[in-house]
Amino acid sequence: MEDNKVRSYIEAVLENMPADWLRLTTHRLDIYNEQLAKTEFLEQFESLFKNRNAETAALSALPTAYDYIRLGHPLSSVLEWAIASLHGLKPEHVISFSSRTMPVLAVLRKNLLEQKNTRIVYTGALPDYFDAEVLKRVYSYKFDLEHVEKVEEIAAFNGSTIFFSQEDEVGHATLMPHIDFYVSVHAHLGSIILVKGEQNKGYISEIQHVRRRESIAMTPANCFAALQLLIGKSPSDKEKGDAAANEARVQELIHGITGTSTKALLGSSGLSTQYAIMMGLVHEALEKHPGKNIKFVVPPNCYGGTNDQSRRVAAALDNVEIVDLLVDGEHDMVRSIDTVLEEIARQDAVPYIIAEIPTNPRVEVPDLVQLREVLSKARKTAAGEVAVDPVFILDQTFCPNVPFVSKDGILSTIRTISYVSGSKFPSGGKATAGYCVANAKAEALLEKIEKHLRLCDNQATDLQTKILSEQLPSMNQRIEAAYSNTREFVNFIKDTLPEAKINFVSEELAEEGFTPSVFSLDLPTKGNTPEEREAYKRELNNKLINMMIQEIPHESKYCVSYGQLKGCYWTIPATSTQGTTKEADKDYIARVSLSPDLDLELHKKVFQDFVAQI
Repeated sequence: MEDNKVRSYIEAVLENMPADWLRLTTHRLDIYNEQLAKTEFLEQFESLFKNRNAETAALSALPTAYDYIRLGHPLSSVLEWAIASLHGLKPEHVISFSSRTMPVLAVLRKNLLEQKNTRIVYTGALPDYFDAEVLKRVYSYKFDLEHVEKVEEIAAFNGSTIFFSQEDEVGHATLMPHIDFYVSVHAHLGSIILVKGEQNKGYISEIQHVRRRESIAMTPANCFAALQLLIGKSPSDKEKGDAAANEARVQELIHGITGTSTKALLGSSGLSTQYAIMMGLVHEALEKHPGKNIKFVVPPNCYGGTNDQSRRVAAALDNVEIVDLLVDGEHDMVRSIDTVLEEIARQDAVPYIIAEIPTNPRVEVPDLVQLREVLSKARKTAAGEVAVDPVFILDQTFCPNVPFVSKDGILSTIRTISYVSGSKFPSGGKATAGYCVANAKAEALLEKIEKHLRLCDNQATDLQTKILSEQLPSMNQRIEAAYSNTREFVNFIKDTLPEAKINFVSEELAEEGFTPSVFSLDLPTKGNTPEEREAYKRELNNKLINMMIQEIPHESKYCVSYGQLKGCYWTIPATSTQGTTKEADKDYIARVSLSPDLDLELHKKVFQDFVAQI
């Protein structure tokens, strides 16, 4: 009876849900409490369920489930709640993934760190993308594989038992006594992991963290389809179109934008793509440089997902270490790379450098000729041998229009892999998919990277690829228009409040093609001590952002975003997306990103009103 009530309510929710539940990739932070992510949404959703209230207005009033759909979103939360309700579990014990393997890898990672035994039990045959040998050799995961004819045959085990179930249904799970984690895999939608028992509660945050940093939640479109299957309806595929044609079109478009001819790899998000790059390069180093330590060189204040993910990889692998690269403010990226590479060469280790250009949040671009020279320099080990040359892994999300890795690009002589978060300008904020390309010098590395993208089942979905095929053709024009708006707004702020410090690209860099539409704003402050000055500045930042949102609610949003089709986005600290970044490395300045389409004159007016009040 209760099951019927759940399914009946879900049917009403699907009919009346807000359109944004399917559309948005980034949600407003002013109705989002990170400490209560998902729980706050579900508590109020549960209240609506008890009152059988599925009206659109009531659903729209629910707080943001997560700030970003990579971690989760309203429809993933509803799907997980529904499946939990049908199996007598708490909602937090059910977690959906776009990937069909990452929930298994999440459990393996935690058990590796805790030195706990793991058994993966399955019926039928494991899919060909599940490469047990590589998981053991490259990821260092330890597990036993056990085939059974039926789930009832599973016996007791000293450790964690994962049951890997491939099925056409959604929400089905036979939670037998000796199963700890039931992974329900759907061929076209992703997977759902059910965490059984209070004794496994400690895995929940770890599994969610893997979803946040190395994969994504099941996409809104696929969650919608899964919920339709759950209530007995056939989902529609009309949104996907011709997958092969869309893929070919995206390849063609990326080649045109980047000036490359190598295959572009499409991931379910920028971080999914980055994870495949990292693990592919670890795999490469194990084969080409056996016995040598691997050093990932990463700025400590770069985007938080990059920062956190790289350190998580290092935490799980004995031969991998993170080396800090100071790139912002008084630190020069070129000098820092030179110093770091000399030390890594001396140690006879394998150097992989991850860097953003322009940097985040200070929007700085290094001298690219000097950068090329430093990366090209031949170095020697302490024993006088030739050191391993670096691979430069470039996050160019802020300037995806610059052909760094083209045949004649500035970095064409260095092994370079470039990647972009497609949730920004490539898709206009409509999808989270990311992509990576390589120059001719690094082309051989793509095979390993693609292998790990497949192993983690983190490829872009058909719908994500379709959205890229629709949005990429206009990307460079949108970048140009958004930059034009940003330059005009930055110049207006300089004229109106000359004491403010603005971090933005120079006119000279813009002439060279660096035309981001994001800048950071350090407002003037006052006070007798550094603490007083910092407190005043933070208060002033918040006042500005609140004024913008209150006066222009249809365009200005408190949101971590970039490359959207419309509006203006504000966040503070500028490094709020860094997640686990140390507090000392965060910049408590406003980060502002403008789109190609906004009422710039109104934004100027509100800023002028703000200045009049300080």
